[in-house]
Amino acid sequence: MLSVFDMFKIGIGPSSSHTVGPMVAARRFAGQLTTEGLAGRAGRIVVDLYGSLALTGKGHGTVEATLNGLEGRAPRTVDPAIIVPRARALMQPDATLMLDGRQPVPFDGRRDVVLHMHEFLPRHANGMRLSAFDDQGGLLAREVYYSVGGGFIVSDAEFGQAAATAADVPYPFASAAELMAHCQREGRTIADIVMANETSWRSEAEVRAGLFEIAAVMKDCIESGCRQEGDLPGGYGVKRRAPAIFRRMVSLQLAGRTDVMLWPMLYAIAVSEENANGGRIVTAPTNGAAGIIPSVLQYYRNFHPRAGDEGVVEFLLTAAAVGMLYKMNASISGAEVGCQGEVGVACSMASAAYCAVSGGNLAQVENAAEIAMEHHLGLTCDPVGGLVQIPCVERNGVAAEKAIKCAQLAILEDGQHKVSLDQVIETMYRTGMDMQNKYKETSLGGLALTVGVPAC
Repeated sequence: MLSVFDMFKIGIGPSSSHTVGPMVAARRFAGQLTTEGLAGRAGRIVVDLYGSLALTGKGHGTVEATLNGLEGRAPRTVDPAIIVPRARALMQPDATLMLDGRQPVPFDGRRDVVLHMHEFLPRHANGMRLSAFDDQGGLLAREVYYSVGGGFIVSDAEFGQAAATAADVPYPFASAAELMAHCQREGRTIADIVMANETSWRSEAEVRAGLFEIAAVMKDCIESGCRQEGDLPGGYGVKRRAPAIFRRMVSLQLAGRTDVMLWPMLYAIAVSEENANGGRIVTAPTNGAAGIIPSVLQYYRNFHPRAGDEGVVEFLLTAAAVGMLYKMNASISGAEVGCQGEVGVACSMASAAYCAVSGGNLAQVENAAEIAMEHHLGLTCDPVGGLVQIPCVERNGVAAEKAIKCAQLAILEDGQHKVSLDQVIETMYRTGMDMQNKYKETSLGGLALTVGVPAC
């Protein structure tokens, strides 16, 4: 079983698969060299990036993340402000890489970082190979990693293998049908079932503290995004819009206007702009879709008449359960199934969670999740310039609004529906497999091709 803390990870922008995953993989490789006593013998480290990691790696900060990971930095704790400057220093001739944060190794980024832009490794679109050589050029160690979405990584040997769990859980589930059966048999909510599983690994107090920490980071990200002015990086001159929208929304509210209710869109835009700027965010379940769940959660906190701490816990546990179903049975990687696997999944998770905290029953919660995904099927991942900006920022905002409406629609009805959540998850995966690769986070199709490259 996956954990709620697998689905929600505190990290950095702009991409879970192209920034967080490569940093985690590189840190793991460096730590492995240290553990095996090879770090002190290393005379050269080589980074090879393939497929989507190479094609959109520049806009996603993949090289920068990988180099910082090799020096032992982790997404959860790294200072976002040092990532780019440190990587730039390592890309200079005659630089020194501090392998695993302790062992100096000569490094020349122009030679030791290779982007294989039109070569894909066989198992996944997001492939990378890390190699360590001694002073005479002899190979000390080599590992292939795949960044499979949401910050998850697997080595070549681990690919397709079930992850070992630290303990047996009381309510294992591999489908929505199995999850619902547990709930019905025990007379418990989805959140109750997930909490019972989580306490197989850690105490309930630790689970709750972790969830409140995640919620706090989400809230801080919204508030920071509503304050920060200026342009997003990347050369397209994309203006940060959240502060101006926030001021306008407050002005309309003070004037008594009740017909403009775009708070969820604003919150999602604020988080997405923080992510695009490489700030501290929560992967939920990916970075490209990181604005949706924080937005809907904040809307619940600010506007729902029964909002409270227990609702925050129920919201995040319910959302995580739905995310686990997509992760286990389909994909949350835009490079594998398009943006339906990122924004679509996040919308489905958020809609189910909002339905649950609004008093929806089991059938209504499942229906909300299904409706939200059904209307994202086929959504392409075509980031302009390989940046998580156009259309990603607005796409998060629209999906946040949609998540709430889908939940409200489900509650107005009796929960009976023709298409099950399991069926729509299977359909999403099949649709992703049918999708042309140029629409799967390569910046070779869609808006990425239409808009083109900015004049410099």
